[in-house]
Amino acid sequence: MSFNTFGHLFRVTTFGESHGPAIGCVVDGTPPGIRLSEPDIQFYMDRRRPGQTRHTSQRKEPDTVRILSGVFEGQTTGTPIGILVENMDVRSKDYDAIKDVYRPGHADYTYVRKYGFRDYRGGGRSSARETAMRVAAGAVARKVLDHLVSGIRIRGALVQVGPHEIDPSRWDWDAVERNPFWCPDPATAQRWESFLDEVRKRGSSAGAVIQVEASGVPPGLGAPIYGKLDSDLAAAMMGINAVKGVEIGAGMGAAALSGEKNADEIRTQDGKVAFLSNNAGGILGGISTGQDIVVRFAVKPTSSILTPRKTIDADGNNVEIETKGRHDPCVGIRAVPVGEAMMACVLADHLLRHRAQCGLAGDR
Repeated sequence: MSFNTFGHLFRVTTFGESHGPAIGCVVDGTPPGIRLSEPDIQFYMDRRRPGQTRHTSQRKEPDTVRILSGVFEGQTTGTPIGILVENMDVRSKDYDAIKDVYRPGHADYTYVRKYGFRDYRGGGRSSARETAMRVAAGAVARKVLDHLVSGIRIRGALVQVGPHEIDPSRWDWDAVERNPFWCPDPATAQRWESFLDEVRKRGSSAGAVIQVEASGVPPGLGAPIYGKLDSDLAAAMMGINAVKGVEIGAGMGAAALSGEKNADEIRTQDGKVAFLSNNAGGILGGISTGQDIVVRFAVKPTSSILTPRKTIDADGNNVEIETKGRHDPCVGIRAVPVGEAMMACVLADHLLRHRAQCGLAGDR
């Protein structure tokens, strides 16, 4: 199976399956001399791991990180960084009943059509379990960003669960870490709690929208044609399991704006360039402007639900299925740290690419 690697200069290859003995990644392209330890990575892994609240999968995985290579005496050596996480709470028997049945909304049918067989244990390689290693790689990417440019900050938040959106006027970044939903609007977080309790009791699921922002990004990252920063970010977010839509800045909403309202006017203030709005989401012509980079992505409802659904089995027979096991009633909750990680990986890659071609970012 190919296509397990993303990035150009900052390259990440992930391996492993949901119910295999372990998952892991190899991060290549990290400059030497950067302080890096397992606790640096573990902090972000702990934010993503399952079983922390009743609103996520009850699979109990400690996601304990081991650095296998690329670090010596607490510093990166410039060689590939190998990271491993063992799978501890595997219950493959939960999937025995559906090994010959295709789950609606999952990759079961398409996987068989492509490869001729599938690992039915939790989705195998197509499981969201793989995203844990993207979070590990994102922790390394943050270290690279800090090493090359000071002041870049990446933050994510859940802004919609099911039909319930936050009130943007109540946005509070400090509130994000104080509730189980990464919600910047405490009042809406309480509403989500009762809503998801009802969804979970029905054996159903709900979708979500996540917003990820990066501040302090210097202008000049990206390229105008095939190396657009926004196209790479869109691809990175779209590559996260269950993501069905991505927006940059005003996104789809830009279609309803007039040219006057959509254009981000520019002035000089205190000797510096200042934009009066940010409908572009911090990227113009594929190149960063120096404003906050704003990306949103939509995650579909978890496809594994208890409600019986029509499908077919491997022999083409019409059957019904209800998927049992441990599943997130809203998988979008744990997608927040994954989105942050993908933002970090893309920015680290582009920063290294810019440095190789043009020197240090922001010097022009």
